[in-house]
Amino acid sequence: MRNKTYNKRKIMIVFLAALLMILGLIGRMVYLMVFDAEYYQKKAEDLHERERKIKAARGEIVDTNGTVLATNRTVCTISVIHSQIKEPEVVIKKLSKCLGMEEAEVRKRVEKVSSMERIKTNVDKETGDKIREMELAGVKVDEDFKRYYPYNELASKVIGFTGGDNQGIIGLEVRYEDYLKGSNGRILTTTDARGIELEGVAEDRVEPVAGKTLQISMDYNIQMYAQQMAEKVMEEKQADKVAILLMNPQNGEILAMVNVPEFDLNEPFTLNQDQEISEKSKEALNQMWRNGCINDTYEPGSTFKIITASACLEERVVSLSDTFSCPGYRIVEDRKIRCHKVGGHGAETFVQGIQNSCNPVFIDIGLRLGTGRFCDYFEQFGLLGKTGVDLPGEAATIMHKEENIGQVELATMSFGQSFQVTPIQMAATVSALVNGGKRVTPHFGVRILDKDKETVRELKYDDGKQIVSEETSRTMQALLESVVSEGSGKNAKIEGYHIGGKTATSQTLPRSANKYISSFIGFAPAANPQILGMCVIYNPQGVYYGGTIAAPVIRDIFDNIFPYLGIEKDVEMQYTN
Repeated sequence: MRNKTYNKRKIMIVFLAALLMILGLIGRMVYLMVFDAEYYQKKAEDLHERERKIKAARGEIVDTNGTVLATNRTVCTISVIHSQIKEPEVVIKKLSKCLGMEEAEVRKRVEKVSSMERIKTNVDKETGDKIREMELAGVKVDEDFKRYYPYNELASKVIGFTGGDNQGIIGLEVRYEDYLKGSNGRILTTTDARGIELEGVAEDRVEPVAGKTLQISMDYNIQMYAQQMAEKVMEEKQADKVAILLMNPQNGEILAMVNVPEFDLNEPFTLNQDQEISEKSKEALNQMWRNGCINDTYEPGSTFKIITASACLEERVVSLSDTFSCPGYRIVEDRKIRCHKVGGHGAETFVQGIQNSCNPVFIDIGLRLGTGRFCDYFEQFGLLGKTGVDLPGEAATIMHKEENIGQVELATMSFGQSFQVTPIQMAATVSALVNGGKRVTPHFGVRILDKDKETVRELKYDDGKQIVSEETSRTMQALLESVVSEGSGKNAKIEGYHIGGKTATSQTLPRSANKYISSFIGFAPAANPQILGMCVIYNPQGVYYGGTIAAPVIRDIFDNIFPYLGIEKDVEMQYTN
């Protein structure tokens, strides 16, 4: 009797355990089929679907007249699907022959067990079509896009280039990446459990969306001519490099930005021929790609006297009729600071002082202004910040802290030494001082266009801050015109045109190296500037004075582009002194 009860109890326990297991399995099945169905459906689709990306065409970059500066060429990507290859030896031989690759390299990729293995990218379309026509099982030929720059070295450090994934790396290509890149498409094909595509099953295709077109303010014709002029003066003066910047001082639009030597945008990873083999490194490439107009700082020298004069006139610590004496130097504390004219300029007015680019005159007015107000105007003019130019990597001004500026530092700063700014900062600040006093943001981007070249967005910039009075600006226009017509900038003079400007010759650090930077900033028409030009020549050999070698470069450029820009001779001028 006792054994019978015991057996019944064992049977009941086994039955209940089996029932619980069955109920658990049923519950799990319900959960998987109802609550987790979407997840496993997606897993099943992934198992039976193979996805290939279709790259979107990158948006073009065009100049102000619509000339295409950056576009695309159709290329192909050759890939293999291991599970679909029927004749691997045939595939290896034919691909290595068509693609110009070693058989061992192709074999390694063909025999690799993976869902899809890429053999080669950026294959020209003709070769891609030839491989497609062979109809090799397991070989896929997908059309792709490679960035192409029709003018090779033109504005290379401004336009920039893209990498293997067609993503911007430097310049405008990376700054406007969000507009240019577009959206990739995809091709979905159905496969069996072995990964072999099923015949008769339609492909699911999502078309790519091309990127937008970027229209910039650069003018191809002006950029080309400015680049030729920069290359010419660099060769003549055996200079290390030359930068030329042309912009509209009224709105900040940049018409040309040259940094020679430039590089070939279609071969951006090939170093210039003058680079030694040992320098083929990441650092050497970075230096080759570097845009000196925005990435590098320099001592501006006498072109900075435009800024000192504007601040002193605005603060009314100097007037046009003030007189000075220049014996060829000025002693400040224990330092003898020389003028570029060893014998001195003698007695001169402030107007003559700026025409002569006389250091003692600017030392005197800088000391009158004082350290505190000098630094206040430095900030007011925007020199302590960045210009906001729409290119990556803009450098900031290198400046003393106010508490570290003594009388000697203030004296040298007043004529453009002992601190550093970028060329683009100098051009933007001088633009504001001669355009009526309004700060502008230098820029290239003007508008974004769709595929039909219709405007989808006008690019706006934070302009219009009044940094100096209109009266001071008009006075500076007149003073700087006199520098060209009667003073140190006479080599920039063009008959029939009223041009304003300022020359500079600064010595690089260390001073003992005897290396110089020659520069000139000019604008026209003087009474209503429509264009501002700047030329900076680094380490010229022989004669190195800015008025002698840099001013003629801007003169020749202006002389050729004035008619093109519609700037006519004999513009009537009205000055309020």
